[in-house]
Amino acid sequence: MTAAQPRPLLRPDPSRPGRLRDPSGGDAAAAWRRLVEDTPRYPRIATSSNVAIPMSDGAVLRAYVFRPADDTGHAVPTAFPTVLNITPYNKELIKGIDTILDAPVLGWAIRRLSRRFDLSDTPFAGITEITRIVDGGAADLLSVNRNLIRSGYVQIIVDARGTGSSTGNWDVLGEREQQDSVEILEWIGTRNWSNGRIGMTGISYSAINALQAATKRPAGLEAIFAVEGSVDIVREIFATGGAPSAFIPLWLTAVNTLKWVPAVRDLDLSAWLRARLSSPATNLLDLAKGFITGGDTRIYDDPYYETIDADIEQIDIPTFVYGCWHDIFGGSAPDIYNRLALERGRKQLLVGDGYHCNPGIGFGRPGFPPRLDVLERAWFDRWLRDEDNGIEQFGPVTLRSQGGGWTAHGRFPAPHAQPTRLYLSAGTSGTAPHASGDGSLVGDTDFSHGVLSVGPSLRAVVSRDTTQVLAGVTAVLGGGFTYDNRFAEKGAVTFTTGIAAEDTVISGPMNLHLRVVCHAPEALWAVMVCDVDPNGRSTVLTNGALLASRRAVDDELSLFAPNGDYTRPYHPLTEQSLLPVPVGEHIELDIDLLTTEAVVAEGHRLRVDVFAVDAPRFMPILPDLLRTHGRKQDITIDPDHPSYLVVPLLGEPGW
Repeated sequence: MTAAQPRPLLRPDPSRPGRLRDPSGGDAAAAWRRLVEDTPRYPRIATSSNVAIPMSDGAVLRAYVFRPADDTGHAVPTAFPTVLNITPYNKELIKGIDTILDAPVLGWAIRRLSRRFDLSDTPFAGITEITRIVDGGAADLLSVNRNLIRSGYVQIIVDARGTGSSTGNWDVLGEREQQDSVEILEWIGTRNWSNGRIGMTGISYSAINALQAATKRPAGLEAIFAVEGSVDIVREIFATGGAPSAFIPLWLTAVNTLKWVPAVRDLDLSAWLRARLSSPATNLLDLAKGFITGGDTRIYDDPYYETIDADIEQIDIPTFVYGCWHDIFGGSAPDIYNRLALERGRKQLLVGDGYHCNPGIGFGRPGFPPRLDVLERAWFDRWLRDEDNGIEQFGPVTLRSQGGGWTAHGRFPAPHAQPTRLYLSAGTSGTAPHASGDGSLVGDTDFSHGVLSVGPSLRAVVSRDTTQVLAGVTAVLGGGFTYDNRFAEKGAVTFTTGIAAEDTVISGPMNLHLRVVCHAPEALWAVMVCDVDPNGRSTVLTNGALLASRRAVDDELSLFAPNGDYTRPYHPLTEQSLLPVPVGEHIELDIDLLTTEAVVAEGHRLRVDVFAVDAPRFMPILPDLLRTHGRKQDITIDPDHPSYLVVPLLGEPGW
């Protein structure tokens, strides 16, 4: 996404004749923004640091408590609604971000730079994708939302157990940590500054924590605002298609490092140190064992993950969900929204075209949704203060279509999108002479026969997949790391359609059905689906991968097209579901691709890229990697046993 200012695309709302859905929020959003930017009700903030919150098992969690204050800096002696953020990233780091952004000169300069710095339409456009996160409101959501507090809220930031200044062992979203959330909420309810009405908010881990807490239906928790959470951590990032990613070890290393930096004020250092020494590098040795030897059951979908993934259907409070198409958690936000058993309006979905580290990029600009901090304020004003501000009329599904603009819908995927087969053909498309193999993607089988082979290559390191798995950091490098996949495609077999006769929308999940031959006892099949513009630039829209040994499908949990094709095959990914890979024999694979919405514009093409290696996004454990023998892999084109992409289309592209 660049900084181009798309006009909002207004769509009729069939449930309210005559009403158009405005993705920018219209007049109501302007009113929400004025509330945030006007002179606050309370001039200052009173801060209590390293506040002790005792847990039932003896652990002591530590928190910052921020309260509205008068012009002398004294906390206002009034009970307020409370917004809670539980984080493993060390509350001192988060407070440090707030200190910088609130600094009289430096903070003003950073916010101004974020708003005005623009390298769009240059080779360095990716830098702008990172610098705009402050202007979009995400920094206020991640750290201390000072405007929210001064409007009459208490904000609490708590170090999760075993991290920051909290004692106990880090439980990594486990059952004890989830019990901590309930106990923190109970503790808040007993404070004289709390009126008993509580919301939870946060980005990434904190969002997952909020979703988990909401499933417990604890007293006092009345709304959540979850940015970039997860609902199926195995398939989204830990072992997609059976192949882990580089993100998990990097993330675990970062958190395990930050947990060794406490705030010493009012801290029982001996108890803190005992806790750290009892688990100095939580899960890192187990992870290494799993990656190197396969000796940890958590490299598969294991009962361990059932305790982590939130039971979304149990949530009964208003829930705002934000995600982005190239987040590390992929299509989790739409999945969460669709599983919420809430009426539209009490649940909201907002999806941008960005990465994990730049939520809200561009928000607040013409044609974009309101800033994230503005939406958070409006959400909590409505559900924690009962203010009739119209936030439930926003969306409820607001999306940035890749290749298009912002749209507002009643639901996602678009209900009229038709799952459509596009067949892989051995006929040359003539559009990818740079690729290892140049096949075609056609609407009807052309009865071609052939074998297209793909071998190991590290070219996919320079791809949008890498930027996705590294949370967006490599977007600053631009080029192949963002919007031009041609360098990576030199290591891929490609299949490309003809020119689209009209703008065509893709809306929903996809499945690539392949008939293949593996020349070793294991093989990784990594897939990128791309939009190809008239100049030949290939931009990744979505991706997926599957190890051949993980090809088993559970039909009970899969989604199907009316004709019986898989639109979203569900691979169990358990150790018990592993299948042998017959060397030199045909097998068939169904590779699920992340759900998305995109516009393939008139004159553009759609392309499928197939790789044998896609590191660091998909990195098989060492035993699986060794079983590939580094050998080529064949895609067999046979009209009697066709390979095809099942893609949900709105429009008549003429392919």
